[in-house]
Amino acid sequence: MMEYVMEVYRQQSFTKAAEKLHIAQPSLSQQIKKLEEELDTPLFIRKYGQVTPTPQGNRLIKRAETILKERDDLLREMGEAAYEVGKELKIGAPAVTGGYVLPSLLKTYCQTYPHVHVHLIEESPRELERRLLAGKLDLAILSLPVEHESLKTKQMLTEPLLLAIPQTAQPWLTDELNEIINQADQEGSIPFHLLEDAPFIMLKEGYGFRQVVTELCRHHGFRPRIAFETSHIQTAQALVENELGVTVVPKMVAQEERKAVTYLHIDSCPTRTLVFAYVEERYLTKAAQAFMDLQQNQGKA
Repeated sequence: MMEYVMEVYRQQSFTKAAEKLHIAQPSLSQQIKKLEEELDTPLFIRKYGQVTPTPQGNRLIKRAETILKERDDLLREMGEAAYEVGKELKIGAPAVTGGYVLPSLLKTYCQTYPHVHVHLIEESPRELERRLLAGKLDLAILSLPVEHESLKTKQMLTEPLLLAIPQTAQPWLTDELNEIINQADQEGSIPFHLLEDAPFIMLKEGYGFRQVVTELCRHHGFRPRIAFETSHIQTAQALVENELGVTVVPKMVAQEERKAVTYLHIDSCPTRTLVFAYVEERYLTKAAQAFMDLQQNQGKA
């Protein structure tokens, strides 16, 4: 019954909730009405096509959410008892990161634990955090900072950030910057404050790495003049390659060969840190713990 109440609350509609629950809408309405009669209080206000919880309904929903989470955690824990690392792993990562750090790790994990079914979800960091909090993911790989305080993190790796800039002098750059480009090699360094007026190519809102770059600019005394926004770091580099702006990339991304892009170290030596994130108060599955342990062991090798 609590699942019914929670789904009506999430969908704000009896019809949509019934579809999600795969039951008839009249049956759902009858079950909710029966519960309201048992409790002698209305749980939802049905008005003008909207369904909103009453104060007592909100109280029930808050408690029911906790009870259902504890029930699900207990069932997962009991279900894993007979297995070394459980039966499934639900892990999420942004495409911008997952494509670089996950393939080799997943290969080793699947070879080590062939009976574990791995579900890989690629979404924006903000959506991954939402799914973690909703219990739809066991782990997510995110870039610091992580938004929600209830998410616990475990460091995965830290790597330098590099400036990606066109390989040839550009009319939209200062003479000083163009001179640096002309003389630069892969070991060169650039005073980042000189980029104050340069067109920046940024990841879209919702990507943690965008916040990292914004903070880097703020540290050097300016706000980035954004020329283009994208969801993919590969697109950002391609735009740089076509002389449409500059961007900042993690070192692992800069290892890709791009003929018309120069990667320069930044004078303040910024870094970004990737972490495993999970919900602290929820049961951490054996499969998730084994995945983190495997990565830590590989990092020490």
